[in-house]
Amino acid sequence: MIEALGASFIYGSALAFGLVVGSFLNVVAHRLPLGESVVSPRSRCPGCDNPIAAWDNLPLLSYLLLAGRCRNCGQRISLRYPAVELVTGLLFVAMAWQFGPTLLAPVFMLFSAALLVGGLIDFDHQIIPDEISLGGLVVGLVAVPLVHSLDSDTAYASALGWSVLGAALGGGLLWSVGFLHARLAVALGRSFAHWPGEGEALPTPREADYWLWFPGLGLGDVKFLAMIGAFLGPWG
Repeated sequence: MIEALGASFIYGSALAFGLVVGSFLNVVAHRLPLGESVVSPRSRCPGCDNPIAAWDNLPLLSYLLLAGRCRNCGQRISLRYPAVELVTGLLFVAMAWQFGPTLLAPVFMLFSAALLVGGLIDFDHQIIPDEISLGGLVVGLVAVPLVHSLDSDTAYASALGWSVLGAALGGGLLWSVGFLHARLAVALGRSFAHWPGEGEALPTPREADYWLWFPGLGLGDVKFLAMIGAFLGPWG
């Protein structure tokens, strides 16, 4: 009975926390690519531009109570908003189930949130902001080895090496694809409207673009997979 109550509390808390974070991810996915603050001003209805009251902004619950419409103007609220909240909540429950009441659970909740919001922004704008990929990479290289060393007998240096190797393998594999494709395209005389651009010369090995600018792959993908590798290690 006590164990069941403990599990219910853990999973319920994870779900509630995930719903709240999911609501915030909706804001991040909308504002971050536009260069807007993700903390102010308050969320507004895109139809009537009125600020959304706190009691109308309860994750998932408000959408159901309002029947999916704005209280002021009646415009339909996109189903994506409650869907992101629910998916985030379920992801957090999955992390709680996978890692239990350990420090790894919140770290990988953050990881799952980064994957979700990165995917949403990539779907909408075909970019992955550095705040997510590089910020997540730093968290993966710092927090994951530290937590592994605290929660197990793994030495910090060993755990750090595992994360670094994962990041190098993840980002390095995609970078290699982009780099080799660029070199092959040049050797075969292929041309691209966007690369290097009308009237521009191909980058040379002495230029950073030679190593970082490719016709078929954006560096956002490289950095994103490096972040994933930092959290999951080379095998993951």
